[in-house]
Amino acid sequence: MTPDQDKSSITSASARTNPFRRNRNVTPLAPDDAQRQGAISALAFQLLGGRDAALDFLNTEDAILSGRPIAIATQSEDGYASVERELRARSLVRDAPNGG
Repeated sequence: MTPDQDKSSITSASARTNPFRRNRNVTPLAPDDAQRQGAISALAFQLLGGRDAALDFLNTEDAILSGRPIAIATQSEDGYASVERELRARSLVRDAPNGG
């Protein structure tokens, strides 16, 4: 192997494994979708009492909603509304005396 070949194989290997390299195959969210995603995340954080509870709710498949709440809320206004209703219902149960 020549020094040039060795150098190019190191460069290509490091380019593939750089964790900070931008994934160019991912399409960014549309502005409306991004707004809904941010809003539902903030609401979950407020109503469920913090980051861990919010992330758990948003990223776990939900039988009532038929999917992951973060994906459902991001897709449409109707999806956002259904996730918001479920969040508020769970918040009321959590805040009720004796835990519901």
